[in-house]
Amino acid sequence: MGQKDPLEDRHVQALLNKFMSGKIEAITPIFDLKKGLVYSDIDEILGDSMDDEEFLAMLHKAGVLKRELYDKVICCPKCRSMNVSVHYSCPYCRSFDIKKSSLIEHVKCGYMDVEEKFYDGERLVCPKCKRELAHLDVDFRKAGVWCTCNKCGKSFDMPIPNHFCRDCSHFFLFEDALVKDAYSYHLNEDVVKGAALNWAVLAPVRKLMEERGLKVDTPGFLEGKSGVRHMFDMVACNNGRKPDKIAINVFTSADGKPVPEQSVIDMFAKTYDSKVEKAFLIAIPKIGESGKKLANLYKINVVEAKSPDDALEKIKESLQL
Repeated sequence: MGQKDPLEDRHVQALLNKFMSGKIEAITPIFDLKKGLVYSDIDEILGDSMDDEEFLAMLHKAGVLKRELYDKVICCPKCRSMNVSVHYSCPYCRSFDIKKSSLIEHVKCGYMDVEEKFYDGERLVCPKCKRELAHLDVDFRKAGVWCTCNKCGKSFDMPIPNHFCRDCSHFFLFEDALVKDAYSYHLNEDVVKGAALNWAVLAPVRKLMEERGLKVDTPGFLEGKSGVRHMFDMVACNNGRKPDKIAINVFTSADGKPVPEQSVIDMFAKTYDSKVEKAFLIAIPKIGESGKKLANLYKINVVEAKSPDDALEKIKESLQL
């Protein structure tokens, strides 16, 4: 049996709809101290059904998404937490209780010392020649940094970076750190053509319903009696008027074959649990006979359409919009 086309997956189609509608242009991670890397746009679609990063990596491998390096995250080698801080430490005693100062050089006389030794009240005055330093890069210049350890008293120019895990209190050096690549993702332009057909169907239907005062989400989510959050290509709410909730899924067959009956079964399970008053399955170009029989049994309205305009007219007729 051949591997399933990822574009047939409902989660993938919902993500493509987000791209095509302009809701998102790129998928970028957000850093959470407890959860680590979070892709909120993917979280909304997947729920608990699959790991965000695993899902995105699968779509990248399949050529649906392109990715580029967004960040590198330091992880604790002991507990693998990303909740890690950097301690700039003394190279002599390894204490991170250090004081950082700027070095200042008086251009005219060449005297150099830490910035605080130049202060006379609010003025900068050279401790050696007593001239006032009024203008940066004219009277004086910044010559780097100088650090002093408050524990051992020694001074140095460059501290040693150590890492501290806030979750398990483990200290570790760079050579022991785990480094995780974090990526941002963009839709592969080659996939846009295929996704465009689904969006070409949804966009005019959305516009029609919004013009009639309905609240529309693409993709849309409804809470079921079971507590499960169900996703549809489109959900329209009618502010208490009947039908109060309208759910629409679009299935397209690029090779002209009938849309499989499994699409009806999947939609029925979600509409039944979430108490949808009106459910539409738009099949392009058509659905098989067994699928039609199931849809009739489950009270799902099947719209067979040869084009987005054809689908719009049939939806309009059915809803009397």
